[in-house]
Amino acid sequence: MQEKLVRIGVFYDGNYFLQVSNYYAYGHQRKRRISISGLHEFIRDQVAEEENMDPRLCKIVDAHYFRGRLNAYDASQRGDTLYWDRVFDDILMSEGVTTHYLPVRTTPEGYKQERGIDVWLALEAFEQAFYKKFDVLVLISSDGDYVPLVRKLNALGTRVMALTWEFEYTTDNGQRMTTRPSQDLLGEVTYPLAMHSMIDQRIARNDSAINRLFVQPDQKRTTTTSDVPLPDVGEGEIMSLKNGYGFIKFPPNNLFFHFSNVIDADFNELRVGDRVEFEVEKDDEGNDVAKSVKVLD
Repeated sequence: MQEKLVRIGVFYDGNYFLQVSNYYAYGHQRKRRISISGLHEFIRDQVAEEENMDPRLCKIVDAHYFRGRLNAYDASQRGDTLYWDRVFDDILMSEGVTTHYLPVRTTPEGYKQERGIDVWLALEAFEQAFYKKFDVLVLISSDGDYVPLVRKLNALGTRVMALTWEFEYTTDNGQRMTTRPSQDLLGEVTYPLAMHSMIDQRIARNDSAINRLFVQPDQKRTTTTSDVPLPDVGEGEIMSLKNGYGFIKFPPNNLFFHFSNVIDADFNELRVGDRVEFEVEKDDEGNDVAKSVKVLD
Protein backbone atom coordinates (compact mmCIF):
# COMPACT_ATOMS: atom_id res chain seq x y z
CA MET A 1 0.00 0.00 0.00
CA GLN A 2 1.39 3.37 -1.01
CA GLU A 3 2.20 5.75 1.82
CA LYS A 4 0.40 9.08 1.97
CA LEU A 5 2.20 12.25 0.91
CA VAL A 6 3.28 14.72 3.58
CA ARG A 7 1.89 18.03 2.33
CA ILE A 8 4.03 21.07 3.22
CA GLY A 9 3.08 24.74 3.11
CA VAL A 10 5.86 27.37 3.40
CA PHE A 11 5.20 30.93 4.57
CA TYR A 12 7.89 33.62 4.42
CA ASP A 13 8.03 36.73 6.57
CA GLY A 14 9.77 38.59 3.75
CA ASN A 15 11.47 41.31 5.79
CA TYR A 16 12.83 38.74 8.23
CA PHE A 17 14.08 36.54 5.39
CA LEU A 18 15.79 39.57 3.82
CA GLN A 19 17.64 40.28 7.07
CA VAL A 20 18.76 36.65 7.25
CA SER A 21 19.94 36.65 3.65
CA ASN A 22 21.81 39.94 4.16
CA TYR A 23 23.49 38.54 7.26
CA TYR A 24 24.91 35.58 5.32
CA ALA A 25 25.87 37.83 2.40
CA TYR A 26 27.69 40.48 4.46
CA GLY A 27 28.10 39.48 8.11
CA HIS A 28 28.88 35.76 7.91
CA GLN A 29 31.95 33.95 6.67
CA ARG A 30 29.84 32.34 3.94
CA LYS A 31 29.46 35.65 2.05
CA ARG A 32 26.54 34.33 0.00
CA ARG A 33 22.81 34.81 0.02
CA ILE A 34 20.27 32.13 0.84
CA SER A 35 19.04 30.21 -2.21
CA ILE A 36 15.25 29.78 -2.44
CA SER A 37 15.56 26.45 -4.25
CA GLY A 38 18.22 25.26 -1.82
CA LEU A 39 16.08 26.30 1.14
CA HIS A 40 13.08 24.39 -0.19
CA GLU A 41 15.18 21.28 -0.66
CA PHE A 42 16.47 21.69 2.89
CA ILE A 43 12.90 22.05 4.20
CA ARG A 44 11.76 18.85 2.49
CA ASP A 45 14.70 16.94 3.95
CA GLN A 46 14.10 18.30 7.45
CA VAL A 47 10.39 17.53 7.35
CA ALA A 48 11.18 14.00 6.18
CA GLU A 49 13.61 13.56 9.07
CA GLU A 50 11.18 14.91 11.68
CA GLU A 51 8.23 12.96 10.29
CA ASN A 52 10.30 9.78 9.76
CA MET A 53 9.26 9.67 6.12
CA ASP A 54 10.88 9.06 2.76
CA PRO A 55 11.95 12.53 1.42
CA ARG A 56 10.28 11.63 -1.88
CA LEU A 57 6.93 11.62 -0.10
CA CYS A 58 7.45 15.10 1.41
CA LYS A 59 6.27 17.74 -1.04
CA ILE A 60 5.93 21.52 -0.82
CA VAL A 61 2.45 22.00 -2.24
CA ASP A 62 2.13 25.72 -1.48
CA ALA A 63 4.51 28.60 -0.70
CA HIS A 64 3.81 32.27 0.02
CA TYR A 65 6.04 35.32 0.49
CA PHE A 66 4.82 38.43 2.36
CA ARG A 67 6.55 41.80 2.50
CA GLY A 68 5.99 45.53 2.52
CA ARG A 69 7.35 47.20 -0.61
CA LEU A 70 8.14 50.73 -1.73
CA ASN A 71 5.81 52.29 -4.25
CA ALA A 72 7.04 52.73 -7.82
CA TYR A 73 8.06 56.38 -7.35
CA ASP A 74 10.10 55.79 -4.19
CA ALA A 75 11.72 52.72 -5.70
CA SER A 76 12.66 54.68 -8.84
CA GLN A 77 14.58 57.15 -6.65
CA ARG A 78 16.79 54.34 -5.31
CA GLY A 79 18.88 53.33 -8.30
CA ASP A 80 17.96 49.89 -9.61
CA THR A 81 15.50 48.93 -6.85
CA LEU A 82 12.68 48.33 -9.35
CA TYR A 83 14.93 46.07 -11.40
CA TRP A 84 16.09 44.02 -8.43
CA ASP A 85 12.54 43.72 -7.13
CA ARG A 86 11.61 42.19 -10.47
CA VAL A 87 14.63 39.88 -10.44
CA PHE A 88 13.68 38.54 -7.02
CA ASP A 89 10.05 38.20 -8.13
CA ASP A 90 11.29 36.06 -11.03
CA ILE A 91 13.25 33.84 -8.61
CA LEU A 92 10.21 33.39 -6.37
CA MET A 93 7.97 32.70 -9.37
CA SER A 94 10.37 30.09 -10.72
CA GLU A 95 10.11 28.23 -7.40
CA GLY A 96 6.30 28.42 -7.32
CA VAL A 97 6.16 31.00 -4.51
CA THR A 98 3.11 33.28 -4.47
CA THR A 99 4.01 36.87 -3.56
CA HIS A 100 1.95 39.21 -1.37
CA TYR A 101 2.94 42.88 -1.07
CA LEU A 102 1.58 45.84 0.83
CA PRO A 103 2.83 49.43 0.32
CA VAL A 104 5.34 50.64 2.90
CA ARG A 105 3.87 53.54 4.89
CA THR A 106 5.71 56.69 5.93
CA THR A 107 5.36 57.67 9.60
CA PRO A 108 4.93 61.32 10.71
CA GLU A 109 8.62 61.23 11.71
CA GLY A 110 9.59 60.31 8.16
CA TYR A 111 10.41 56.63 8.75
CA LYS A 112 9.13 53.93 6.43
CA GLN A 113 7.37 50.99 8.08
CA GLU A 114 5.54 47.83 7.16
CA ARG A 115 1.94 47.89 8.32
CA GLY A 116 -0.40 44.89 8.43
CA ILE A 117 1.79 42.41 6.57
CA ASP A 118 2.09 40.06 9.56
CA VAL A 119 -1.70 40.01 9.97
CA TRP A 120 -2.10 39.17 6.29
CA LEU A 121 0.45 36.34 6.59
CA ALA A 122 -1.35 34.87 9.61
CA LEU A 123 -4.78 35.02 7.96
CA GLU A 124 -3.54 33.53 4.70
CA ALA A 125 -1.59 30.78 6.47
CA PHE A 126 -4.60 29.72 8.52
CA GLU A 127 -6.96 29.84 5.56
CA GLN A 128 -4.65 27.82 3.30
CA ALA A 129 -3.96 25.28 6.05
CA PHE A 130 -7.71 24.87 6.61
CA TYR A 131 -8.63 24.35 2.96
CA LYS A 132 -5.49 22.57 1.70
CA LYS A 133 -4.99 20.49 4.84
CA PHE A 134 -1.22 20.87 5.20
CA ASP A 135 0.43 18.18 7.28
CA VAL A 136 3.28 20.56 8.11
CA LEU A 137 3.34 24.35 7.81
CA VAL A 138 6.82 25.90 7.74
CA LEU A 139 7.03 29.41 9.15
CA ILE A 140 10.13 31.44 8.29
CA SER A 141 9.99 33.98 11.08
CA SER A 142 10.98 34.42 14.72
CA ASP A 143 8.19 36.85 15.68
CA GLY A 144 6.17 36.08 18.80
CA ASP A 145 3.18 37.79 17.16
CA TYR A 146 2.62 34.52 15.28
CA VAL A 147 1.92 32.54 18.48
CA PRO A 148 -1.90 32.83 18.05
CA LEU A 149 -1.51 31.56 14.47
CA VAL A 150 0.48 28.54 15.64
CA ARG A 151 -2.12 27.71 18.29
CA LYS A 152 -4.88 27.83 15.68
CA LEU A 153 -2.86 25.57 13.38
CA ASN A 154 -2.28 23.15 16.22
CA ALA A 155 -6.06 23.00 16.69
CA LEU A 156 -6.40 22.02 13.02
CA GLY A 157 -3.89 19.22 13.53
CA THR A 158 -1.29 20.95 11.34
CA ARG A 159 2.21 20.59 12.71
CA VAL A 160 4.33 23.77 12.54
CA MET A 161 8.05 23.94 11.79
CA ALA A 162 9.68 27.32 12.57
CA LEU A 163 12.96 28.27 10.91
CA THR A 164 14.59 30.85 13.17
CA TRP A 165 17.96 32.57 13.35
CA GLU A 166 19.87 34.40 16.06
CA PHE A 167 22.53 36.88 14.92
CA GLU A 168 23.73 40.47 14.99
CA TYR A 169 24.02 42.78 12.01
CA THR A 170 24.69 46.44 11.22
CA THR A 171 22.22 48.58 9.29
CA ASP A 172 23.17 51.05 6.55
CA ASN A 173 23.02 53.78 9.20
CA GLY A 174 25.63 52.00 11.31
CA GLN A 175 23.12 50.85 13.93
CA ARG A 176 23.90 47.51 15.56
CA MET A 177 20.85 45.23 15.55
CA THR A 178 20.31 41.88 17.24
CA THR A 179 17.66 39.39 16.21
CA ARG A 180 16.59 36.58 18.51
CA PRO A 181 13.65 34.18 18.17
CA SER A 182 10.67 34.54 20.45
CA GLN A 183 10.78 31.89 23.16
CA ASP A 184 6.98 31.90 23.21
CA LEU A 185 6.95 31.02 19.52
CA LEU A 186 9.51 28.24 19.97
CA GLY A 187 7.44 26.80 22.80
CA GLU A 188 4.32 26.51 20.63
CA VAL A 189 5.68 25.03 17.38
CA THR A 190 6.12 21.30 16.82
CA TYR A 191 9.53 21.49 15.17
CA PRO A 192 11.68 24.50 16.18
CA LEU A 193 14.88 24.72 14.11
CA ALA A 194 17.76 26.90 15.34
CA MET A 195 19.09 27.53 11.84
CA HIS A 196 22.12 29.63 12.85
CA SER A 197 23.71 26.87 14.93
CA MET A 198 22.63 24.09 12.57
CA ILE A 199 24.18 25.86 9.59
CA ASP A 200 27.46 26.66 11.34
CA GLN A 201 27.87 23.11 12.64
CA ARG A 202 27.19 21.54 9.28
CA ILE A 203 29.34 24.05 7.38
CA ALA A 204 32.24 22.83 9.50
CA ARG A 205 31.52 19.30 8.23
CA ASN A 206 31.24 20.55 4.63
CA ASP A 207 27.68 19.24 4.51
CA SER A 208 26.43 19.16 0.91
CA ALA A 209 22.83 19.98 1.92
CA ILE A 210 24.02 23.14 3.68
CA ASN A 211 26.23 24.07 0.73
CA ARG A 212 23.14 23.95 -1.51
CA LEU A 213 21.38 26.24 0.95
CA PHE A 214 23.42 29.16 -0.42
CA VAL A 215 23.43 30.79 -3.84
CA GLN A 216 26.18 29.25 -5.94
CA PRO A 217 28.64 31.47 -7.86
CA ASP A 218 27.05 30.69 -11.21
CA GLN A 219 23.65 31.77 -9.87
CA LYS A 220 24.76 35.32 -9.07
CA ARG A 221 23.36 38.15 -11.18
CA THR A 222 24.76 41.59 -11.93
CA THR A 223 22.98 44.74 -13.08
CA THR A 224 24.91 44.76 -16.36
CA THR A 225 23.75 43.20 -19.60
CA SER A 226 27.20 41.72 -20.16
CA ASP A 227 28.97 38.96 -18.25
CA VAL A 228 31.45 41.42 -16.70
CA PRO A 229 30.60 42.25 -13.06
CA LEU A 230 31.09 45.68 -11.55
CA PRO A 231 34.46 46.23 -9.85
CA ASP A 232 34.65 46.32 -6.08
CA VAL A 233 36.30 49.76 -6.08
CA GLY A 234 35.63 52.55 -8.54
CA GLU A 235 35.88 56.22 -9.36
CA GLY A 236 33.16 58.46 -10.69
CA GLU A 237 31.59 61.89 -10.73
CA ILE A 238 28.75 63.05 -8.49
CA MET A 239 25.84 63.70 -10.82
CA SER A 240 23.16 64.74 -8.30
CA LEU A 241 22.74 65.58 -4.61
CA LYS A 242 19.54 65.62 -2.61
CA ASN A 243 18.52 65.75 1.05
CA GLY A 244 20.91 63.26 2.61
CA TYR A 245 21.78 61.20 -0.45
CA GLY A 246 23.06 61.42 -3.98
CA PHE A 247 23.99 59.55 -7.16
CA ILE A 248 27.38 58.92 -8.73
CA LYS A 249 27.80 58.61 -12.48
CA PHE A 250 29.33 55.20 -12.98
CA PRO A 251 28.43 53.32 -16.20
CA PRO A 252 26.49 51.23 -16.89
CA ASN A 253 24.38 52.33 -13.88
CA ASN A 254 24.32 55.37 -11.61
CA LEU A 255 25.15 54.44 -8.01
CA PHE A 256 23.15 55.59 -4.99
CA PHE A 257 25.03 56.71 -1.86
CA HIS A 258 23.86 57.81 1.59
CA PHE A 259 25.36 60.69 3.58
CA SER A 260 26.48 58.23 6.29
CA ASN A 261 28.80 56.56 3.77
CA VAL A 262 30.84 59.70 3.05
CA ILE A 263 34.28 59.56 4.70
CA ASP A 264 36.85 62.30 5.36
CA ALA A 265 34.34 64.99 4.40
CA ASP A 266 30.96 66.44 5.29
CA PHE A 267 28.10 65.50 2.98
CA ASN A 268 27.00 69.14 2.88
CA GLU A 269 30.39 70.11 1.44
CA LEU A 270 29.95 67.87 -1.61
CA ARG A 271 29.20 69.44 -4.98
CA VAL A 272 27.83 68.08 -8.23
CA GLY A 273 30.81 67.29 -10.47
CA ASP A 274 33.14 66.26 -7.63
CA ARG A 275 35.31 63.24 -8.46
CA VAL A 276 34.98 60.55 -5.82
CA GLU A 277 36.37 57.14 -5.01
CA PHE A 278 34.11 54.48 -3.51
CA GLU A 279 33.48 50.80 -2.88
CA VAL A 280 30.68 49.01 -4.71
CA GLU A 281 28.49 46.89 -2.44
CA LYS A 282 24.96 45.49 -2.33
CA ASP A 283 22.21 47.12 -0.29
CA ASP A 284 19.28 45.39 1.44
CA GLU A 285 17.40 45.17 -1.85
CA GLY A 286 20.33 43.62 -3.73
CA ASN A 287 21.22 46.80 -5.63
CA ASP A 288 24.76 47.99 -6.31
CA VAL A 289 25.43 51.09 -4.18
CA ALA A 290 28.45 53.20 -3.31
CA LYS A 291 29.97 52.88 0.16
CA SER A 292 33.04 54.54 1.74
CA VAL A 293 32.69 57.52 -0.62
CA LYS A 294 35.80 59.73 -0.57
CA VAL A 295 36.38 62.98 -2.48
CA LEU A 296 39.50 62.89 -4.67
CA ASP A 297 41.88 65.83 -4.69
